[in-house]
Amino acid sequence: MVLEDPVSGINPVYIAGADIGFEEGGDVTRAAVAVLHYPSMTLVEHKIARIPTQIPYIPGFLSFRECPALTEVWQLLEHTPDLLLVDGQGIAHPRRLGVASHFGLTIDVPTIGVAKSRLCGKFLPVGDEAGARQALWDRDEQIGWVWRSKLRCNPLFISPGNNIGMESALYWVEQCTRGYRLPEPTRWADAVASNRTAFQRWQRLSGLL
Repeated sequence: MVLEDPVSGINPVYIAGADIGFEEGGDVTRAAVAVLHYPSMTLVEHKIARIPTQIPYIPGFLSFRECPALTEVWQLLEHTPDLLLVDGQGIAHPRRLGVASHFGLTIDVPTIGVAKSRLCGKFLPVGDEAGARQALWDRDEQIGWVWRSKLRCNPLFISPGNNIGMESALYWVEQCTRGYRLPEPTRWADAVASNRTAFQRWQRLSGLL
């Protein structure tokens, strides 16, 4: 893993979010990607791939199960993202190989893990105010951030995936957050994957329904 920003910096035009899940009792892996324009955070493209699940569930190796569908959906994109936020862990993983890191190794794009729960590590209590943060540590190594994106919401667990530094991972999640608990890229990826009301409304306004 490269836990530093690219030499040329990160200057995104398109930022994508990815959401991975399982259907039909785990027999099908579904990956959804939403591509947003930055800084407007408007949705410009969305794709979903569903493939037969290729690997059984093994604790600690979930990314090996998820990445084939992510690879499939990534190849469908017409807009090339400059930055990818993944609903899952980056290096905040016992083996430092969450899905954001694993997939980040296969693409030449900076990746960030944005998880809703902690997989490993310890942290001090996070303040109640929006924007409060604490470093997430595993022994003497910082593996991410615990960041409260919204008042009265549980914090998110943010960690670099690949080709991005620790400070930048948090910075870009902050830049992509617009008043919801989740940053816009993963919020839209979840909406696409689950066909949520916001996505249905966007389809109607776009003349797709």
